[in-house]
Amino acid sequence: MPAEPLLESHVDGYPCRRGKVRDVYDFGDLLAIVATDRISAFDWVMPNGIPGKGRVLTAMTLFWLDWLKVPNHLVGADVADLPGPFRAQPEVFAGRTMLVRKTAVVPVECVARGYLAGSGWKEYRAQQTVCGLPLAPGLQEASRIVPGPIFTPATKAEQGLHDENISFEQMAAAVGGATAAELGDRTLDVYRRAAAHADSRGIILADTKLEWGRLPSGELILIDEVLTPDSSRYWPKATYRPGSSPPSFDKQFVRDWLETTGWDKMSPPPELPPDVVTRTAAKYQESLDRLTGKSG
Repeated sequence: MPAEPLLESHVDGYPCRRGKVRDVYDFGDLLAIVATDRISAFDWVMPNGIPGKGRVLTAMTLFWLDWLKVPNHLVGADVADLPGPFRAQPEVFAGRTMLVRKTAVVPVECVARGYLAGSGWKEYRAQQTVCGLPLAPGLQEASRIVPGPIFTPATKAEQGLHDENISFEQMAAAVGGATAAELGDRTLDVYRRAAAHADSRGIILADTKLEWGRLPSGELILIDEVLTPDSSRYWPKATYRPGSSPPSFDKQFVRDWLETTGWDKMSPPPELPPDVVTRTAAKYQESLDRLTGKSG
């Protein structure tokens, strides 16, 4: 694991669009997506990063794209596939960069939930629904959703704002009924298959958020990160108990520590202490090792 986290990449002559975690370079009909070591919590990017996190996220996405065999945007993940100025910085781009096809991004987050957590649990407590879908009474936090997983779309929020859950009907009005139905079916298929694999590795995939894009041909393909700890809620099976929020394979140490600091979540966040950084890096690495048998 590198001693210093990569917080930003820079290539002369190539403008970069930066998200919370990813740096994106536009090559016309292709994009280079670089997973940095930035980490966000409560809609803020922390001032220091998590060493190796970007390589773990990239390795996880590459594993799932290969395992799922779903049409997707990946062209290659070798630095040799990139333009010369990128190849000149292998220490920056190797292991954390994907060259992908550019698509027209579907403007809806496609979420599959198998368990009641996060915003779904909050809505259920208030009205026994999730995204307007009625669920059985008497469920607890982290309860498994019966009879099976549900598709719960959300709006794609501007940076710094929360995605907002919407009904299937609202999604259909935004993207068309046929597209909404196809994405719902395909998202649940990915979730079910991935959840079965995770279960075989002693991990519960509680929910996941997928993004899809449309090629010029009209084909819908899977894009962006796939089934990573940043886009999914993974819980260890061994300690799972419904009734409270289980420990997860992501930024939980960061969130928990921030809650103890008195930070108001409206001003720049404090720097993460070394032990929180180390424990968070180890948790990301553990998720990769357990799910894939590979290292970042």
